[in-house]
Amino acid sequence: MIKTKLTEMLGIKHPIIQAPMGPFYTTKLAAAVTNAGALGIVSHTNLFGKDPVKEMEENVKWVAENSEGPFGVNIRVARLQIDAPELIKLVIRLRKENPELRERLKVVITSAGNPRPPATEFKAHDPELIHFHVAPTLYHALKVDSLCDGIIATGYEGGGHQSYEGVNTSVLVPEVVEKCKKPVVACGGFFNGRGLAAALAMGAVGIQMGTRFIATRECEFHQNYKEFIVRSKDSDTVVTQGMLGPIRLLKNKYTEEHKEILTKEEKIELEQKLDLEKLIEDQKKYELVYQGEVERGPVLCGESCGGVNDIPTVKEIIERTVKEAEEILRGIGKLVV
Repeated sequence: MIKTKLTEMLGIKHPIIQAPMGPFYTTKLAAAVTNAGALGIVSHTNLFGKDPVKEMEENVKWVAENSEGPFGVNIRVARLQIDAPELIKLVIRLRKENPELRERLKVVITSAGNPRPPATEFKAHDPELIHFHVAPTLYHALKVDSLCDGIIATGYEGGGHQSYEGVNTSVLVPEVVEKCKKPVVACGGFFNGRGLAAALAMGAVGIQMGTRFIATRECEFHQNYKEFIVRSKDSDTVVTQGMLGPIRLLKNKYTEEHKEILTKEEKIELEQKLDLEKLIEDQKKYELVYQGEVERGPVLCGESCGGVNDIPTVKEIIERTVKEAEEILRGIGKLVV
């Protein structure tokens, strides 16, 4: 067993967090990860015209009823994410009303925006709630360090929403660990025990994995999506323009038509125009992918797809990842003479 600050503060067996993957659902996946002793995360979903707040409440309750152990939720707090304030209030209310949820819904991971508003709300109304925020650079991590309980340092190798700066994990994690005081979770490119051991050696308290968990039996992503990941190489992803900024996707017909990446200034200007028709059109492309059409929409995926070669159970992934990391860490210890 590997014991770290992360396992202690969250009450989990293994120092592994399942990455949030909104707008897709990770409800069944979160339950499976939680049952396997790691931290499952309910994603911030907004597909098929459904109310994200109601969906989050239903998904949280489903995970609570179908798993045992601590779990968390993700809330995207980008400028365009107008439902974020209501989701923050929802989490606070659910924990206040339900004693079991107060014990088990331990973590909120905020991402894609400013951590200050949610941090202020949580500290004022639910100070026991653990709050992590995603940081893609040291600059962002230093801000998170002063506001939140932990930092998820996400490198450029990771799938889904990315930063404009493009700092890689092997550079980002050591500098964040060195310069920040709060616990650091490493994310971006992790898929096995070697990665977990490397993250711990860099000073992280655990890892967050996304792509590896998609290709599991319990994950509710379409089988076509899972098989696309398994047959892909590490060079088969590309960073292109997404709704919230740059985004790493598997190469397909969609990415061939969406190669241009806007500058940060151009993206802000576009957001200010608030083109609802374009937002709805983009949303439909995500829905196509979720239903199995993996050529004509954005297939979120990290470079770690090159190391994903099978579709096992979540428990198998976690157990073999931890076992491999333990063996490597024991071996590293023997190098010191």
